[in-house]
Amino acid sequence: MAPSSFPFDMSALNVFLAVCENGSMASAARSLGITQPAVSQTIADLEARTATMLFDRRVRPLALTATGTVLRQYASNLVSDMHHIAMRLREMQTGRVSQLRIGVVDSLSRAVLVNTSHFMQTRTEHLAVFAGLTESHAEALLTRQIDFIVGVDDLEDVAGLERWPLFEEPYLLVCGEDIPPPSTREELKAMCSQYPFIRFTLRSRSGTEVERYLRRLQIDAPLGQEYDLPIGLLAGCQNGGIAISTPLCMQEAGYVPGQGLCVHPLPAGGIKRRLTLVARRREFGRLPLDFAQMLRVSLQDYTHRVLHHRFAAFSQSMIVLS
Repeated sequence: MAPSSFPFDMSALNVFLAVCENGSMASAARSLGITQPAVSQTIADLEARTATMLFDRRVRPLALTATGTVLRQYASNLVSDMHHIAMRLREMQTGRVSQLRIGVVDSLSRAVLVNTSHFMQTRTEHLAVFAGLTESHAEALLTRQIDFIVGVDDLEDVAGLERWPLFEEPYLLVCGEDIPPPSTREELKAMCSQYPFIRFTLRSRSGTEVERYLRRLQIDAPLGQEYDLPIGLLAGCQNGGIAISTPLCMQEAGYVPGQGLCVHPLPAGGIKRRLTLVARRREFGRLPLDFAQMLRVSLQDYTHRVLHHRFAAFSQSMIVLS
């Protein structure tokens, strides 16, 4: 149906509701700041286009007819929706939204949540942050249960998303301080057979990346302990195991020098982890960009203040992206 064939427009409905609320066309005109003839003409046009009488003019104050009562019910909802749409559009222009749901990978909690909370105080009325595995957050994003995800999967094969790269860090080997670091594939292979290898579960992107790295090197590490959370890997290493993790994961787990553990570069080229902000395209105005910029600043500060101190050998490999 073309707009010209609609029996009313929003301006006419607004006048109609003003008459309903004020009980007369003169009072409605005063409340709207227009003339009484303009109100009368609008109501007459509305009745002509709907082919019905909306008011019983024989009584004072004006009484609605049965048809007028039905129109008032629907008109109130329509006008309310229009005001809500206008408000949302203004929110989009300012970067503020009424509700935002964000999935954040566990290993970023210490690094960004304080600044995220502060940033979102002026950007959304209701913020919900879900910590956990990127894989579950990605599924929730695609089913519209989450609006943004900050994690290790940029969903590059999925259309309709915008992506903001944030941070890149190396995977590193965690082991006891009395264990010599491996410099070759053969030495790493020997370590994986001599010490318990503590894994991220394959439910996580990090678990998948580590297993792919081991397969590339043709290393078949025996199955042992597996954990979703970085703290599980740290615990396993404190009990005599070895693991492949990242600076952010280790920091999130509570790693500090002096725990009897060391971190070393991986041999044979190693692997890296990239963190990305992913959002549904064009639904939140400039908010994803502003959020990404805040996260980059937070990660830059956290890297220089904490990670460079605790993982000095990897300083050049921890990069805030733009």
